[in-house]
Amino acid sequence: MRSFNTRTRHVVIASTILVLGIAPLGVAATGDALREGTRNGTATKETEIISNNAAGYTTRQSNKSATGGGAIYGCRSTAGGSAANPPKNPCIRANNLANGFAFEFNAAGGETAGTITVGNGGDGKRPFTTNATGVATGLNADRVDGADAASLKTRWLLVNEAGQIEEQSGGFTILDAYQTNANVYIDAGASLEGKGLQATIAIQNKIDQSGDGTADPNFGGEVSVARCQTAAVECAPANAKTPNAFVFSARNSDGTATAAGARKRVYIQISE
Repeated sequence: MRSFNTRTRHVVIASTILVLGIAPLGVAATGDALREGTRNGTATKETEIISNNAAGYTTRQSNKSATGGGAIYGCRSTAGGSAANPPKNPCIRANNLANGFAFEFNAAGGETAGTITVGNGGDGKRPFTTNATGVATGLNADRVDGADAASLKTRWLLVNEAGQIEEQSGGFTILDAYQTNANVYIDAGASLEGKGLQATIAIQNKIDQSGDGTADPNFGGEVSVARCQTAAVECAPANAKTPNAFVFSARNSDGTATAAGARKRVYIQISE
């Protein structure tokens, strides 16, 4: 009997030692404590960390290394986002339930705060979408390829039947109107190199061109326009031989040149 009890006691002690030795090598599972410096087990429920801390953050992750990051989050969610039904939750979601910021990104040094990459990139990829249509300070269409909004606007003018500027966005002057030939030459006030030009016949139904006291409506015709002094165009007037000048030629519908008393009104647009 004594021998049996002694043997039993040894088995119990050995089993206890074995369990104690194995326990630290086990894998944490849902409900276990989180372990530092190693991979924890795969949880099957959310891990919630709730605080009521008015002076700081609920959690803080920081890395003192010069090459390591602070945190990384990975997921395998498919397209759709949290608004999908059922939800396709993103890898990271910040939701401020009050009226403050949902996020802040700050880079204390360096010239770039970060990047947003989408696959291999290209026109078919979008960095983000938003339902907010207001102007974001420092991030708006006022700066495109180093140009500001003032230099991106479309300039325009309306030239009447007499070859005079009737309306314009500004900066245009007539150089020659039906004097050297049947064309109108205009100075744009700045170089037109790299700019797009478009001309359109402007209709009218109230102007008396013939001098008989009645209106001479004009709804038809054709017009062409070009920059002066290009590889394809030589402008005749001496004062039009500059990169700032352009010429338009308004014609009748049959292609013949217009005559005095039957000129065309023309809209010109210059795309910067």
